[in-house]
Amino acid sequence: MTIDSHMHFWQYQEIKDEWITEEMKILKKDYLPETIAPSLRRNGIDAVVAVQASQSELETHFLVELSRTHDMIRGVVGWIDLQNDNIQERLEYFSRYPIIRGWRHLIQGEPDDFMKREAFRRGIRALHPFDQTFDILIYHHQLKAALDFVAAFPEQQFVIDHCAKPGIAEKKIDEWKIHIREMARHPGVYCKISGLLTEAKWKEWSPADFYPYLDVVFEAFGTDRILFGSDWPVILLSGMYVQWKSLIEKYMENASEDDKVKLFGANAERFYTL
Repeated sequence: MTIDSHMHFWQYQEIKDEWITEEMKILKKDYLPETIAPSLRRNGIDAVVAVQASQSELETHFLVELSRTHDMIRGVVGWIDLQNDNIQERLEYFSRYPIIRGWRHLIQGEPDDFMKREAFRRGIRALHPFDQTFDILIYHHQLKAALDFVAAFPEQQFVIDHCAKPGIAEKKIDEWKIHIREMARHPGVYCKISGLLTEAKWKEWSPADFYPYLDVVFEAFGTDRILFGSDWPVILLSGMYVQWKSLIEKYMENASEDDKVKLFGANAERFYTL
């Protein structure tokens, strides 16, 4: 099964989706499973993991409801207030929906000390008994803080979204490379090769721009802990779905069939227990 491990769906609302700026106006409309379904078929994608884009339990319910009417959605990464004093109660409530495989918080927009907050860490500690994962969404300058964070939870399964958003447009790699390698030393941490088109110069990139970063990730994590994802529809800011899928296929052309199977589906299936 070929799986896209990182896809968003929304019904656009200006207040809810205030993060979508005017330069992102292509995203200011509804993006639903039926919007992408033809492209997924053309690109040989069998299933997707739907990941939250706004921070509310309503968003989690929205994705769960979509999964009930669209078989392509095999897992949901929702949002829950991990700093809530009643986090245990809320996790028990959402455990009635087995399609929910993990959670995410938009840490990239939080203060530098967010991952050190005891209320947040209490919420992370509550995930393991429910066998639920956590997607770490950060910028590359937050990687150092994330290293301390993941070290505190050796039993928790984490995945770094979008390779921690390296500075591809500015060709910055050295510091990011050091921290990504350190992150990969934690066996419970995986990495998504997703969202990189929008870290390059929008629509002015070439495949060669990404290869040094992909080299680092593959060397650090190996093919057992890397997940293919698209970050659709955000990817549309800088390119098309087929361009990203083809770029990764080209990068992997000399890899073994076993490694290709892992990257394009088996790792996501195992990580999210799909």
